[in-house]
Amino acid sequence: MEPSPTAGGSETTRLVSPRDRGGTGGGLRLKSLFTEASGPVPEEPKPVEMSFHHCHRDPLPQPGLTPERLQAQRQLCAACAVCCVFMAGEVVGGYLAHSLAIMTDAAHLLADVGSMMGSLFSLWLSTRPATRTMTFGWHRSETLGALASVVSLWMVTGILLYLAFIRLLHSDYHIEGGAMLLTASVAVCANLLMAFVLHQAGPPHSHGSRGAEYAPLEEGPGEALPLGNTSVRAAFVHVLGDLLQSLGVLAASVLIYFKPQYKAADPISTFLFSICALGSTAPTLRDVLRVLMEGTPRSVGFEPVRDTLLSVPGVRAAHELHLWSLTLTYHVASAHLAIDSTADPEAVLAEATCRLHSRFGFSSCTLQVEQYQPEMAQCLRCREPPQA
Repeated sequence: MEPSPTAGGSETTRLVSPRDRGGTGGGLRLKSLFTEASGPVPEEPKPVEMSFHHCHRDPLPQPGLTPERLQAQRQLCAACAVCCVFMAGEVVGGYLAHSLAIMTDAAHLLADVGSMMGSLFSLWLSTRPATRTMTFGWHRSETLGALASVVSLWMVTGILLYLAFIRLLHSDYHIEGGAMLLTASVAVCANLLMAFVLHQAGPPHSHGSRGAEYAPLEEGPGEALPLGNTSVRAAFVHVLGDLLQSLGVLAASVLIYFKPQYKAADPISTFLFSICALGSTAPTLRDVLRVLMEGTPRSVGFEPVRDTLLSVPGVRAAHELHLWSLTLTYHVASAHLAIDSTADPEAVLAEATCRLHSRFGFSSCTLQVEQYQPEMAQCLRCREPPQA
């Protein structure tokens, strides 16, 4: 080390390496390490929100639920409360009337309660941020809740079908026509009230690409996607099915009230409505299994997504294309894009991501850009998967 005086009389410490001492010009090339700051320390830059750039398409999400989800939460809470009250009433009424048809209707209401509570639970979980363990967040809890609802409905319906079969074999039972008629009438009113609560007035509107509707989306870039809350609409359709079932139970109760000798209408209607209840869960079960098996979303086709990526200027080939979903409304895509040597990778990445978001409503897109190589045409891993 060599001390060096400064203009103010103080000294700083300079580190001199042996290489710096032996220069050809005889001079010393010195690298100085100041022990004190010679000027004010610059402030660290504050983090700012990035503008649109590949994956950062949407602004940072605000904490809590969006206004649309808050409205959906209120609707589902009100409908769930109504459903719980009238389900308990149907259980009591069905027990007093000795009616399995009323119990079957109550079991269907139990499935509605489970479905709506699962939707409310998923809305609450959706506000929780992703973690290093749950990197996608907690979105798939909605799918697991739907599966639990279907399984519970099947179990209850199986018990009721067994009891209805026993009643058809042995006619030693009595139906209270008056109690059955009153309970069935109240059930119809309850379903009408729930349908009114869940009815979404006005056209649905969009709040971005998150949570695309469970239906084919618009094909034009920049156009508003016809979104809405899928959980509320699904519950509304389910309640309409319950209303038809309640009307059928009401018709059976009117027959038994005026013609007690036709009490077999109760177990017969139990068979019919149990089949309807199980049939109504078939689409839900199919969709749940598709999500859990990470299949391609029903509203998104493999070929249209592939063709959209190949239509991006500069893209020669697309492989390793994977499409799956965390819920019925949260769709994810990943792919490798092979581009020309003259193409701008950043521009290709931005354009491809924008097209996937605007045309298909993907909530998350992960694209890898690489240079096109001729041997990719013979690569087994680069080939498209066969048709199912």
